Amino acid sequence: MEQFKRAAFSILLTITLLLFHFHAHALQVDVEPSEISIGDAFVIKINGVETVMPEASLNGAALHFGKCGDGCFMAIGTAGLKTPPGVHSIRLEIRGKATEIPLTVKHTAFPEIKLTLDAKKVFLSPEDLKRAEIEREKLKAIFQAASGKHWDGNFITPLKNEFSTGFGVKRIINKEKISIHEGLDIRGKEGEEITASNSGKVVLAEELFFGGNTVVIDHGLGIYTVYMHLSEIKVSLNSIVSKGDVIGLVGATGRASGPHLHFGVKIGGISANPASIFNLKL
Repeated sequence: MEQFKRAAFSILLTITLLLFHFHAHALQVDVEPSEISIGDAFVIKINGVETVMPEASLNGAALHFGKCGDGCFMAIGTAGLKTPPGVHSIRLEIRGKATEIPLTVKHTAFPEIKLTLDAKKVFLSPEDLKRAEIEREKLKAIFQAASGKHWDGNFITPLKNEFSTGFGVKRIINKEKISIHEGLDIRGKEGEEITASNSGKVVLAEELFFGGNTVVIDHGLGIYTVYMHLSEIKVSLNSIVSKGDVIGLVGATGRASGPHLHFGVKIGGISANPASIFNLKL
């Protein structure tokens, strides 16, 4: 209860400071949820700032705002896997005036599993290692860009099946290789249809070493969704898709032990827990 009172006081103080600094008549700042697990996404909405684009960051990572109505701006952020638990500050700046908004990141314990995969996909040849590194850099460059807002309302599950391997799981592959799972695996049968989690632009549709047949959709404001191990890609590069459109079929291409969808979310270049983005009210 005491912690709740302190958090409520802190938020009230923040709003008061904003009203004092920016002389807004009805400035309202909402962060939902205000308490998250490591890797979770959150949304910040600001009302009453007229046409001035806010600027904000969390631990040095910029949040990218887009309009959500008259005098309303919205951004989605995340606390990545390397974020320590505790109370962090979202730095918010409008018209050169800055303040801080608290965000609580809870201690999160991630499970550990053991996998056995094709050794050629685990211990790479020099040629495969070079290819994988080139592809990693290509994806990194894609995820750094922030276009205008494309998404339309809430994000949906791209495959309505049971989740298997969750975000943040520590995987010990072939008893030697350690890999942290930066996405969400969803069970599926070969050939099942996979749909776009939200509206956006296809910025990658090709076969990758680890991901197999892979689709990446840019939803704007630094938000990307990633769909891996497809048996077939149903969209082309630069095509515009709507939420719910079929973009591919479930498969087991790339580094996969069987048919499933690896679904990933990138926010400002940082891997976020895909399960958390479904709960955001956008």
